[in-house]
Amino acid sequence: MELFNPALEENITFVRPAYFIITGFIGIPNVNFYFVFLLFVYVLSVVGNGTVLTLIIVDHTLRGPKYVAVFSLALTDILSSTAFLPKIIDIFLFNHRYISYNECLTFMFFGFTLPAMQSFNLVALSYDRLMAIMYPLHYQVKVTQRFMINLIAFLWIFSITLILILVTHKIMFFLIASFWFFAIIAVLTAVGLLSRLSFCRSVVINSYFCDHGLMFELACNDNFPSIIISFILPVFILWLPMIFILSSYICIAIALFRVAVVKERVKALKTCTGHLSLVAIYFIPILITFTIGAEIHPNARIINLSLTSVFPPMLNPIVYVLHTQEIRLSIKRILKFTQRDKVMAK
Repeated sequence: MELFNPALEENITFVRPAYFIITGFIGIPNVNFYFVFLLFVYVLSVVGNGTVLTLIIVDHTLRGPKYVAVFSLALTDILSSTAFLPKIIDIFLFNHRYISYNECLTFMFFGFTLPAMQSFNLVALSYDRLMAIMYPLHYQVKVTQRFMINLIAFLWIFSITLILILVTHKIMFFLIASFWFFAIIAVLTAVGLLSRLSFCRSVVINSYFCDHGLMFELACNDNFPSIIISFILPVFILWLPMIFILSSYICIAIALFRVAVVKERVKALKTCTGHLSLVAIYFIPILITFTIGAEIHPNARIINLSLTSVFPPMLNPIVYVLHTQEIRLSIKRILKFTQRDKVMAK
């Protein structure tokens, strides 16, 4: 207990600055055009994901476990874009680089929780595809059983509640709620540990937001718990989800190779292309940044990370509209009804 809260044993006064200074994007020529571009990306993200949310709410054919996860992903994308882009534009385009201590911790909380939820939503979608392809005739039953096993192992806090969940789409609701709970608790732990640090060396953060790693390095007291969390968090919110997704598609590939008819293989594979595109959009830029991050210029790293934060929310609805037949049909039906109403109004 002393490791995580030494103030319980001793009367310690923490040095908390009134503000931090965000200093990313320094020395980049014509950088204001980049921020205008980010504003354009934000508008596209809100419009695209708002459209997906509206379709799922309005069209009653878009129901079931898959679209619970798609709805959660679209909602997370809107929240993620809103958490990052307006604040980034305010800080750098309007030169409001001073950010208060509490506001910085809040910015960090949303800056990590929402990307973590994007990763977890992709896990939920990969599980849906895995069950749909490997057990097509018993999809509903298999999803229920597998979700129970997975949730008990991954989120044991909710094990008692699992017994009460009987319907598949409720299982997906429960999975998404569990992921939200886990992401919030994990990030709150990291932010809470930062609040136990004293900042008496510097208040300058060379990034585009209040980055956890850069902040605890500024501390002048024991930051070992934050160092441990900085290693644990990526494992749970990035690497384990990626391993689960890759493993699920290995199982899918093995199942498809057992299918004798080539046409059926292609048909099943097409149902995965949308999700695979989302996985590539989310994970590849992060992997590139983690792999060569120490070897590239800080400004290049900041730009790459900022694009990683804002591009997936913009591209996700486009990918799903292009690759999901049900969503395309839903758009056509709504447009058809709209045109018919206009004709009847005349």
